[in-house]
Amino acid sequence: QVQLVESGGGVVQAGGSLSLSCAASGSISNIGTMAWYRQVLTKSRELAAVITPAGNTNYADSVKGRFTISRDNAKKTVSLQMDSLQPEDTAVYYCYAVVLGRGAYWGQGTQVTVSS
Repeated sequence: QVQLVESGGGVVQAGGSLSLSCAASGSISNIGTMAWYRQVLTKSRELAAVITPAGNTNYADSVKGRFTISRDNAKKTVSLQMDSLQPEDTAVYYCYAVVLGRGAYWGQGTQVTVSS
């Protein structure tokens, strides 16, 4: 059984910052790609940021320059530092990880609300 547990969501004013963390636990040998997705109720889930085991990153254009994804392979964690937050960043943020030999897993989601 593999679990991804997120933390760090909340409410922040526009221009503020939040940091999200996600910890993987369970029967895990190696973790491949890790990512953060986000979803607004009326839209489909979209990729915000992705990071490979080697630390290569890619970002959605909408968050580039404001969000930073990082990971700790030894601790099996992935984080998302979100700066200069805007109301349009309001969404449920989901952690995603590919566990080698096991498949892809999602966290339960954490709400981020940015007030104007």
